[in-house]
Amino acid sequence: MNISITAGRGLRRWRWLSLGVAMTVALTACGTESGSGGGSGAKKITFWLSTSAQLQGYNELAKEFEAKEGVKVEIVNVPYDGYQDKLRQSAQANSLPDVASVPQLDPIWINQLQDLSATANNDTNKIRKDLVTEQDGKVLAIPSDLTAAGLFINKSLFDKAKVSYPTDPAKAWTWDEFLAAATKVRTATGAKYDLVYDNSPARIRAFIYTHGGKGFQLGPDGKYAAPDAATVQALNDFKALNDDKVMPKSVWTSGADPNALFKSGQVVAYYSGVWQVADFAESITNFEWASAPTPAQPVHATDINLGGKVIAFNNGDAAAPAKKWVDFIFQRDNYTKLAAANGYLPVESGLTVTYPFKKQAALDAFALYTKEIELADPISSSGQAAQTTLILDGKAIQKDPTKDEMAKFINGEQDVQKTVDNIVNGLNEQLN
Repeated sequence: MNISITAGRGLRRWRWLSLGVAMTVALTACGTESGSGGGSGAKKITFWLSTSAQLQGYNELAKEFEAKEGVKVEIVNVPYDGYQDKLRQSAQANSLPDVASVPQLDPIWINQLQDLSATANNDTNKIRKDLVTEQDGKVLAIPSDLTAAGLFINKSLFDKAKVSYPTDPAKAWTWDEFLAAATKVRTATGAKYDLVYDNSPARIRAFIYTHGGKGFQLGPDGKYAAPDAATVQALNDFKALNDDKVMPKSVWTSGADPNALFKSGQVVAYYSGVWQVADFAESITNFEWASAPTPAQPVHATDINLGGKVIAFNNGDAAAPAKKWVDFIFQRDNYTKLAAANGYLPVESGLTVTYPFKKQAALDAFALYTKEIELADPISSSGQAAQTTLILDGKAIQKDPTKDEMAKFINGEQDVQKTVDNIVNGLNEQLN
């Protein structure tokens, strides 16, 4: 992946969606005129997605698409919580959007998707083949971008404490080294916590992988198996960190916002992911921050995921313009602009993306994440691969029990074995 990370002088409209701009985005209810009416060749299509900060690129492409094709793209930003349920309800009501960027596919509506093979396999687009899954020779979804979990630090606190940190993922620190450094910074500066850590099954997967565990893997029989000893030990280690000194228990047990805690300037480090970069570049003004390599103990790993899966539904008169909109998004020049404006790690190989960040920390972060992905152990993408495998087999995990079970474990309500058993059983019950 050849990514040029330089400040873009020509993209002077760079800024993330404020409330005022959000009010200009047309938000519609289910069942627009696009999919079920509007005459031959609908002149309006709906595009659903869920994002807090990555709309600008789509807004600009939608204007260009309308000018070129005469079809208006009505962008609907759906809250992430409940997005999958909203799609299910829309499928049952026969009022699905025309195009969507979704967290995952769903057996409920997968048979209503159009084949996007022509776009995915277009040699000019150069969409990475390893990111696209075919079913019976059809491509039902194209990923919008790559994401990876990773570590952010409060650089101002590290500098104040005169504590060094690595900047090259090829020379990553261990978790023991990182935590020792974070504690040293906290005690020297009077910060409140060493670390806040996203309350997410994907992020806990990264912690497990970096500690040498395989995590909760889908077996050849199509069921989740009991994890290895290294995974169990990693969960014990993670619980120990939630002592209201190294990490606040409230994030995993009562829903405290780790993003807000880190932005307060009172936390030494934050384990989250690349999607935070654009937000931090704009909103953190009271201290300097930086991306730092994910600790490896002993495995260099992360959790590699797809930022979204772009799909097109077969909605009558809207089907053809919907498919054309998807193709328009992934045309090489258009996707380059989208990746720059939305701060995407691209799914098209060999792109030169000029990210218009004003802060060097953001540019450095994208360079670091690109290298992290290149160096990451293959297990890093196993979580999202398992989800796709299940869905193509007509199954799906609607609610990962990891968050709830880890909350009980951290709160002292159950031991690690009960936690592991409940996670495995909770996953397999949904497959049945």
